[in-house]
Amino acid sequence: MTELQLKVLELLKEDARRDAELIATMLGVPLEDVKEAIAAMEENHIIVKYATVVNWSKVDDEKVTALIEVQITPERGRGFEGIAERIYLYPEVKSVYLMSGAYDLLVEIEGKNLKEVASFVSNKLSPIDAVLSTKTFFILKKYKQDGIIFDEHEGDHRLMVSP
Repeated sequence: MTELQLKVLELLKEDARRDAELIATMLGVPLEDVKEAIAAMEENHIIVKYATVVNWSKVDDEKVTALIEVQITPERGRGFEGIAERIYLYPEVKSVYLMSGAYDLLVEIEGKNLKEVASFVSNKLSPIDAVLSTKTFFILKKYKQDGIIFDEHEGDHRLMVSP
């Protein structure tokens, strides 16, 4: 990975709508270099998708998001890979992470309501042979995601005092 590619990634992570021309201007490099860097990263699946961060609390949508700690028994020869794949193929599953600590996988899912999430855990996740236990946590409110603060808060309007 080149230094230019890293800089381009940082700028696209801040705002995926930035075009190559703007990035080239911001970095002070030729436009063609930026286009080549982006194309190479897309081809190598470094850039996988351009996504929008949505503050769902501002949308009249009754989604429920849950984080599930899952303890599993690794498979011989494949470790956690096969079980993680089986879990991430469910459409309700948004993310799966291999973790260190008291549990093995952290699974993020979305459902229409609490009952749908509970049904997923009891009917799809828990019956997997390798799953030893699950612990479900519901997200009540998101304050910050991907470096973006969702709450509109008052800034500090006090005057600066110097000695």
